[in-house]
Amino acid sequence: MDIQNLIDNLTPESLEEINEAFAKKQKNIPTYSYSQITFKDLKKLFDIKNNMTFDIFDKWFNNNIELKSDDIQFLLDLIKNHEILIDSYKEEDLKVKFITPILNRIQFLDLNIPFRDFYEEQLTYKTDHFILTGVTDFLIAKGLEFPDEPYFFIQEFKKSIKNDDPRPQLLAELISAIELNQFSLMKGAYIVGAIWHFVILEKIETNKYQYSISKLFNATNIEDLKSIYQNLLFVKNEIIEITA
Repeated sequence: MDIQNLIDNLTPESLEEINEAFAKKQKNIPTYSYSQITFKDLKKLFDIKNNMTFDIFDKWFNNNIELKSDDIQFLLDLIKNHEILIDSYKEEDLKVKFITPILNRIQFLDLNIPFRDFYEEQLTYKTDHFILTGVTDFLIAKGLEFPDEPYFFIQEFKKSIKNDDPRPQLLAELISAIELNQFSLMKGAYIVGAIWHFVILEKIETNKYQYSISKLFNATNIEDLKSIYQNLLFVKNEIIEITA
């Protein structure tokens, strides 16, 4: 009897037993939430190492993007209006008052390609051995109504890294995106108060990854904030090249 005949001859009771067994098996698969995952969890799931050099950021950071005078004035005004209070801002304050205006000005939206920025989107990566899932803070992805292929993440607009560590959370999201997109490299950033770090995650081979964390950028320093803005513009231009 071939498989199709076997399936056709299954009784409703047998199908129910199979479904119950499958559901039970699924429930036994450990699930990790991005908001709760730790470096200890990541190292249990993956062979993941920190590449403690900055060379990989050279092409990204040494871009030749020229900022317009009104962009520079916008950044100066942002620092002037928020520098004194930025360390006291709660997560939503920091997001709404300081970070979102930068992201909106860059305008991660292209109706022709199409791609745009998304906020608080569900992202799930399932394997036979574990599930990574949760709500992302910010991502840029192909698609307009819903994200299709993620290309860049910003994680955790945290006031202080003592409250929570955004690094393993961001890395888990980048791993999920690499596997879902079948990419070999993914970029992102995490923010702790006024401090930004950019991150590159590379897939070396099956279940093996290497991540690089950039030097810090202090968003209350105009030269650093200009660099942050240029780095984000570079990401936008790169996505346009990839998706066009």
